Amino acid sequence: MSHKNGQKVVKIGGASGALNDSVIAVPQLLRVPGMNYLAFDYLGEGAMGLMRRLKEADPRSGFLPDFVNLHIGPYLSELKSRGIKVISNAGGLNPEGLAEMIRQRGREINLDIKVAVVTGDDLDELVPELRENGTCEMFGGEPFPDGPIGSINAYLGAFPIAAALDAGADMVITGRVVDSALILGPLIHEFGWQPDDFDLLAAGSAAGHLLECGTQVTGGTFTDWQDVPDWANIGFPVGECHADGTCVITKPDETGGLVSVGTVAEQLLYEVSDPQAYMLPDVVCDFSTVKLEQIGENRVRVSGAKGHPPTDQYKVCVTYDAGWRSVALIPIVGIDAAAKARRTGEALLERTSNILRNQNQPDWQLTHVEVIGAEASYGDKARPLNPREVLLKIVVDHEDPACAAMFGREQSTAIMNMAVGTSIAPIVAAPRAFPLTEMFLFLIGKDRVQTHVTLDGKPIPFEEADVAGFNPDSIERPATSATAESADTEVPLIDLAWARSGDKGRLFNVGVIARKPEYLPYIRASLTEQAVADWYREQFDNPGKGRVDAYDVPGCHALNFVVHDAQGGGINMSPRFDAAAKTMGQHLLEMPVKVPVDLARSLAG
Repeated sequence: MSHKNGQKVVKIGGASGALNDSVIAVPQLLRVPGMNYLAFDYLGEGAMGLMRRLKEADPRSGFLPDFVNLHIGPYLSELKSRGIKVISNAGGLNPEGLAEMIRQRGREINLDIKVAVVTGDDLDELVPELRENGTCEMFGGEPFPDGPIGSINAYLGAFPIAAALDAGADMVITGRVVDSALILGPLIHEFGWQPDDFDLLAAGSAAGHLLECGTQVTGGTFTDWQDVPDWANIGFPVGECHADGTCVITKPDETGGLVSVGTVAEQLLYEVSDPQAYMLPDVVCDFSTVKLEQIGENRVRVSGAKGHPPTDQYKVCVTYDAGWRSVALIPIVGIDAAAKARRTGEALLERTSNILRNQNQPDWQLTHVEVIGAEASYGDKARPLNPREVLLKIVVDHEDPACAAMFGREQSTAIMNMAVGTSIAPIVAAPRAFPLTEMFLFLIGKDRVQTHVTLDGKPIPFEEADVAGFNPDSIERPATSATAESADTEVPLIDLAWARSGDKGRLFNVGVIARKPEYLPYIRASLTEQAVADWYREQFDNPGKGRVDAYDVPGCHALNFVVHDAQGGGINMSPRFDAAAKTMGQHLLEMPVKVPVDLARSLAG
């Protein structure tokens, strides 16, 4: 730990934003003087189905060996000698198995790596009871799945991680915890924060939320991408965290990327619904008061988060098989390429439906056709195009893997049977059918989940504090001001704001941050809930019933929009071009905003 002016500063590196993140992170972060912790987030919602299939193939698995082989294994000696501790949810469905792999790798180089494990998130034993009790999905109200369950895991919090560090762990491996807990846990341990220090826990969760997605806070996926240097060597984030909850987001010297108010604000609102009620196991966070200050080059100070008592429930994610999918990607080039692609898609679906019928098989559960390159995702806002090269995407789902595989074979015949200018893509060399994993989310009382902490296999005493008591009525919504001047011309939103989007299953959010505070009233006046719903009309599962919620975030001069029942089921299930809703912010940035003529002229100049 480093000290500035006598105050302890805990440095935490965000070393991974997903299980497939880059291997360039750890070498960069190890160059940072005084680094204390590396946090690796591996478990996005799409990962649990993968972990389950790994465990089915080999009961000793249930995690990705990449965590050891690529991310930390080559650096164990330096991590140990410098006292840099590692926290990760890479344990997936077998945290103890991954922990033992780390210990074994240490023994091979004569290192004693003390590895703690947090378990209790796996609720498989409760499945019969949950089904019998009529547990319903928390968003759509669907009944508990009837068939076999792939995984069922509660999102645990940060205090078990802190307990493991208190006991002397060099590394802490968990299963399913909320992502921000990987950073909040070390801060609880370092600063002695208590379960009822709600403002501090919210501040630490804000730091965690900013660091958990790796370079998304240091210029990755930033609206002003042209301003971000050196993507090849983009710097992974470092949080310099203080006991009062403030944090400075920065990155290693001599790396690419950018840390600015814009990059940090975009990540603050990423995948957040109500910014005043961001519910985590340890605290309900209010991010609406968070302030961001540029205090130096690539240095942004974060302060002002507020906290409420947590609820008495954990969120639980169930994954289960939902059939089989085949995807065709067919290049089509030349005159009228888009029209040829659309006819090819129709013909392949007609042919394969006929084959299914002749085999006495049910028809496709889902079919989806998009012509990539013809702005299909823009719907009626697509610009008139007549591209000469497109990529035809066709998706089919079926309960039988053999039927999905049949489509994989038949789609390749388009190169001989159908449009002139049709080629073949490498996708045909990939598996022609792959399993679909659906998610089912619900809430469960914390008293029904027993968290366990062990260090090198020995139990560590731990008991969750009973501090629940969140009252939604305690939230005071910020006052909003009306537009001060007449607005009689229009500019695109991108001239006035940054934006970022992301999915959470059947909904997605878009955070819109004003580039200057004085722009916010104009943005708010034009981007009403109804106007945004109309703009996203093509994205809704039922375009006639589009629903959008809007929230004010005055601390960073922003609005947050939550778009419900959209995107075709989210990253696991959506057949769309953008299954993860990462492009929805780009769509919104073209929306016209009414502003005064003088402001429009200044933006143009």
